[in-house]
Amino acid sequence: MTLRGANVAGSPPAIEPVLLISPDGMLGRAWQTLLRDRGVVHESVAFPSFDLRDPACVQQAVESRFRTVINCAAYTDVDAAETHEAEAMAINAEGVGRLAERCKQTGALLLHYSTDYVFAGDASVPYRCEEPRRPANAYGRSKARGEELLLGSGCAHLLVRTSWLYAAWGKNFVDTIARACQERPILRVVNDQRGRPTSAVYLAERSIALMQQQARGIYHLTDGAECSWFEFAEEIVRAVHGRARVEPCTSAEFPRPARRPAYSVLDLSKSEALIGASRAWQDNLHDVLGARSAHA
Repeated sequence: MTLRGANVAGSPPAIEPVLLISPDGMLGRAWQTLLRDRGVVHESVAFPSFDLRDPACVQQAVESRFRTVINCAAYTDVDAAETHEAEAMAINAEGVGRLAERCKQTGALLLHYSTDYVFAGDASVPYRCEEPRRPANAYGRSKARGEELLLGSGCAHLLVRTSWLYAAWGKNFVDTIARACQERPILRVVNDQRGRPTSAVYLAERSIALMQQQARGIYHLTDGAECSWFEFAEEIVRAVHGRARVEPCTSAEFPRPARRPAYSVLDLSKSEALIGASRAWQDNLHDVLGARSAHA
């Protein structure tokens, strides 16, 4: 564990000290930076020294002095989960349940992230927070089960669903397209899957805004507006002045092991009523691409 930050004026004392789980992923890194910049006292733990699958590890790491636990750990390989569902369940479901039980014991608030994949993806209007879970693939099933265990634990919780996560770092769609469009003349991208992109930095900022409003229960947080992967790719290529031409295609042309939702737009009305309107994905994308260039 490494102590970061300091208790300074302007920091939200209601959440301190914070235990940040998995600070090395896309979202975890965004949270690490946000907590440090706002002077929030926190410690971080990461795999392999911390493992959600190990009960003793969870018991030891989640000490009673932590007022907030932010869980950014997850099994996120959607396609691999089709053949490794037990492993996905061990982390995304059983591990989350174990963490929630421990937070119930200590009295800590648990901020946990879930996904649009807990829904079937066959809707025509945005999915509300209270919509029934009907996952269409193994990854979605593991995340849905994690939600059930969290809600059933009785711990104080903030369950945030999000979608299409991207950042200026890590492996993600934005980085893949930004690189590929400088190397290939044509990019074919599916145009029959619609959702909401989400900047990891923006997600962390919106999450802490919910916490400052003492939000509890289930909320959806993403960038504002919706698009298809094709439309998302078009904007990325345009923004980086890429050489490639982006062409639309169907999901059937690029079969994957895991079924992808055709429509997984999350309804943001509950969170927007509490913390204001969401910033458009185009604006967040340009910020992330600017940060990506600065770190190149």
